[in-house]
Amino acid sequence: MDVCYRHPNRETGVSCSSCGRPICPDCMTPTPVGMRCPECSRERTRVTRGVRSAPALPRATQALIIINVIVFLAETGAGAPLGGGGGGTIYYHGALFGPALTAHNPFPAPLDGSHQYWRLITGPFLHDGLLHIGINMLSLYFVGSALEPAIGSRNFVVVYLTSLLAGSFGALLFQPGYPSIGASGAIFGIFGALIVVARYRGIPFWQSGLGFVLVLNLVFSLSVRGISIGAHLGGLVGGLIAGWLILELDERRRMPALAMAGCLVIAVASVIGAIAVAGSTGLTPNGLTI
Repeated sequence: MDVCYRHPNRETGVSCSSCGRPICPDCMTPTPVGMRCPECSRERTRVTRGVRSAPALPRATQALIIINVIVFLAETGAGAPLGGGGGGTIYYHGALFGPALTAHNPFPAPLDGSHQYWRLITGPFLHDGLLHIGINMLSLYFVGSALEPAIGSRNFVVVYLTSLLAGSFGALLFQPGYPSIGASGAIFGIFGALIVVARYRGIPFWQSGLGFVLVLNLVFSLSVRGISIGAHLGGLVGGLIAGWLILELDERRRMPALAMAGCLVIAVASVIGAIAVAGSTGLTPNGLTI
């Protein structure tokens, strides 16, 4: 991916519509003929003709979509039905399930086993049927395509993984005794980071539509039975914090190592918290709907 010609440490998928130089969000100036760099925005509008290739999907977003799809195909091949409902070897051994993380899991096969900490990571890469993964990957495509060019591929992956673990903690905090799968916690996290980016760029929260989309998704999460509101809230909070660390410490103060360390602290705290609450009854053991 290209880097901004004025900020070489920032990856971007956007180029000036006049001169073609790569520009990051801080260097973008909206014009009737597209985004322009600071220099070209001060010149008279100059329309060029020719064929431009469509911007490529950011590589980290593309890689995460591919990984999720591959895992879904493997999950389906191992016995999980396309229509949803759970099942199959990969589902039973990979779904996030609180008792399986404890030392004394009272559940029989196929949800038996103990100290299976890998479920904190594998659960968010599994999906319950074709509709589930379709909605999540479409959401990841749109949110990832907006966030990754703004903060770079490395930071995007860090936010995604931090939010993923925060979402796992949230899911177990609310309902540890119910198997949980899906990338929605991580997607809520990158959406949270996108909100932080919008605030730092001076983009109005409500006028931009971000506020409406957030409220709509939270209401949907509370209205449909079977959706893990804990994973969504945990991922959102993790993404908000990780996004703030990257924007404030990495971009503004030029302390990327400290930003990464902060995200690592969130991830480790999420893992510790998830293990601590895995054997509890949870805040909402029977789910939460409105």
